[in-house]
Amino acid sequence: MKKHLGLCLLLAIGLVAGCKTENESALQAQAKISKADAQATALAKVPNGTVKEGELEKERGKLIWSFEINTPDTKDITEVNVDAITGEVVNIEHEKAK
Repeated sequence: MKKHLGLCLLLAIGLVAGCKTENESALQAQAKISKADAQATALAKVPNGTVKEGELEKERGKLIWSFEINTPDTKDITEVNVDAITGEVVNIEHEKAK
């Protein structure tokens, strides 16, 4: 019974991972701005920042590159969203460290 449950769990994880990869591929096909170009735009808004994480996502119906950026001497994060179609900065949010 444990082997059967383990196998079902592995299959479920594989299905979820496969759906996420397929969704990311679909979003990539729609983006006109590369991740590298969007990242450069985001970093220009946060002097001395380094990207902690970056992803392509749909937010409020808009396709955006979202970057979490660390800055030296603080644990706070700056999230910069760049429009994946136009390359313009859509939003900048400062998040306090928890």
